[in-house]
Amino acid sequence: MSNGKAGTKTVAQNRKARHDYFIEEVYEAGIALTGTEIKSVRAGRVQLKDSFAKVENGEVMLHNMHISPYAQGNRFNHEPERTRKLLLRRNEILKLHGLTRERGYALVPLSIYLKGGWAKVELALAKGKKNYDKRETLKKRDAQREVERALRERQKM
Repeated sequence: MSNGKAGTKTVAQNRKARHDYFIEEVYEAGIALTGTEIKSVRAGRVQLKDSFAKVENGEVMLHNMHISPYAQGNRFNHEPERTRKLLLRRNEILKLHGLTRERGYALVPLSIYLKGGWAKVELALAKGKKNYDKRETLKKRDAQREVERALRERQKM
């Protein structure tokens, strides 16, 4: 599966993130991975559910991302849910650190993709939605779907 960008292949997406958060800004970050981890990522054996990022000691760390052990990895295999370092520019890290200290902001990974042989994470600065915001979003999506359906029916005639 590939996304809209040329030369990229989406490996995993966090669909729930767009439902649970208002996305403010999106950053592209590299990931520091071991040999067996990148092989599992290329095979698509990644899960972003419940994962998040934090700025710790001047570095952005990704928590709870599950990368399944590589089948041929034997004793060199990795810990599936270890904390991984994200690679960002110093000024981006400082900006994210300042913003995440504010109330309600979180760093949420939206997707993992391969770009030129390198694994990248689409990291979002997001603000949590309340339950009534989620219901509002669902209502808008349903209304849009009904409008599109009506237009398709009209075109068939």
